[in-house]
Formats: sequence, structure tokens, C-alpha cells
Amino acid sequence: MSIRVAVLSSAHVHAPSFVRCAMDSDLAEVVGLWDDDTARGESFARERDISFFNDAEALIEKADAVVICSENMKHADHISMAAEAGKDLLCEKPIAPTKEAASRISSVIGSTGVKAMTGFPCPFSPTFKRLQARVDAGEVGDILALNTTNRGKCPGGWFTDPSLSGGGAMIDHVVHVTDLLRRLLKAEPTEVYAQVGSNMYGGESDDTAKLTISFPGGIFAALDSSWSRPQSFKTWGDVTMRVIGSTGTIDADLFNSGLETYGKDGCTLLGVGADLDKLMVEEFLTAINEDRTPCVTIDDGLKASRVAIAGYESVKTGQPVKL
Repeated sequence: MSIRVAVLSSAHVHAPSFVRCAMDSDLAEVVGLWDDDTARGESFARERDISFFNDAEALIEKADAVVICSENMKHADHISMAAEAGKDLLCEKPIAPTKEAASRISSVIGSTGVKAMTGFPCPFSPTFKRLQARVDAGEVGDILALNTTNRGKCPGGWFTDPSLSGGGAMIDHVVHVTDLLRRLLKAEPTEVYAQVGSNMYGGESDDTAKLTISFPGGIFAALDSSWSRPQSFKTWGDVTMRVIGSTGTIDADLFNSGLETYGKDGCTLLGVGADLDKLMVEEFLTAINEDRTPCVTIDDGLKASRVAIAGYESVKTGQPVKL
């Protein structure tokens, strides 16, 4: 029997991809969408020929699992709503933009025991998996440092409204690379130092962000998580990792697999690699079907959010923040 999936909100830019992947899966049936912005939600649902619900709880009642694509500051409410109804859930990142939200989410997931997954597609990247395998095989010796990026286009809209997003480029993009670093180094970060600015657009949210993330054994990673790519950039973002070791260096570019095309709209990339969102959503559905924990958990999202939150604390004090 298909897993009945409810979608809470179409606010996030990745909502169309998440819903498409669920609708295309043999394991799932999308039973409907709820959105607190009725006009936005009705339009989204109509374009995809899915039912729109005015009542979130009524929709959740009809579902086996919930996909949450709401604004960051609403995640805690929507995760609680789904988990307390006993529904497994997949939530867009960043899971928690504040310490209070993180504590609330951790508590409700722990008390309900539902399967809960963070919307991190990057661990499913074949490029990242190959990087992991080469590092684990000792090809670069002992890791000394990493130079990483998750730059991208400014999404605009609510992403630049801190009351809905919880921040700017730092809260938006730090979490992806932090999760990859934790997986690659098999360790938790110990300290964060960050600087931010509104150097690209001059708005109230940060659009440029640079962090130094320290790990045990003196390893550190530099991370540029700015919205510094122009709207005409060939891809949405550019997650890159340079791993510097005692005997070698490896570079990985997670979103550069494709054919560059040039036309009146500039340069675009026709992707020929894996569909990471599809792999991620399929893992969520398969974990439910097999009654196991997904390989990317809500705890992974909370630990990654912790680094971004600490980054904003560092900006306020001008000093590194211990984790």
C-alpha cells in the first residue's frame, strides 16, 4: 500500500522538487497540501493537481507521513503538529533557527518516537560519497584543514525577513556543509567563529557569511556560505570541498556535473548527474516502508543548526563560540 504523504506549506523554494519526487515515487501518494498562505497554497496545489486543505490537522489525519516545507521559524510548530499526531516526517532545513526551537523539536521527537528526517540532499551525492571513500582510504593522509563553500543565489522573499527565516545566508547555507563535515570527519565541531555582512544587497539580513569551524585534533574548516552568486549563475548553488591532508589534497564539486549551455538567458547547466532530492525523498519513504531510521535524521539537522546559531552568537560577541 502506498504511503500517504501530506505536505505542510509550499513556502520553501525546494517545495516543488520535494513534492515532485514524492508524486513520482512508487512508494507514495500525495494526499494533499496545506498552507497558511491560502492563495500561495491553492495555486501550488492547482498546478500539480493535488488537493488543498484549509485545515492542517484534517490533512495530517489522512496521512501516514508529512513533508514540511514551511518558513524556518515555523518548523517547530509544524514538526510538533506532525509528531504529536504520530506521523513520520521530513522537514526542510535549517531544522531550527534558534536554540528555543531546537530544544522544542528535540523534546517532541524524543517523546513521540516518530521517524524524522532532515532535508539534506548532499549526503546522497555520488561525488561526496566518492570523497568519503577516498578520505577513508587514507589518500590524503591525516586531514589538516578544509576549505569549503555553499554559496548561492539570494532566494528573496521571506528568506530575507529574519522574523520568518531566523537570519540570512548563514542560517540558510551553513547547515548543509556542516552536515557533510560531520560525516567526513566522523566528529562533532568544537568551536565556531563567524563574520557576516549585508554586502551584496544591503538588506536587514546577512547575505555574506564566512565561518571557521574547529574540530578535535586541531582540524578546522573555512566555510563561505554567502548569497554571492548572481541570479544568472549556471546552478542554484555551488557546494565545494577542498580537503587538505598531510600527504595530499582532494577537491570535490557537488553541483557541477552537467553540460554548460549558453543562450539569451546566459549560462545554464543541464544536469546529467544524480537527482539528489529524489534520492533523499526515496530514502525517507523506504525507511518508513522498512521500519528503520533514515540515514539522515532530525538530530543531524539539529546539530548542523547548532553551528549556524553559534555563528550568529560569534558575530554578536566578536569572539569564537565553544560548542
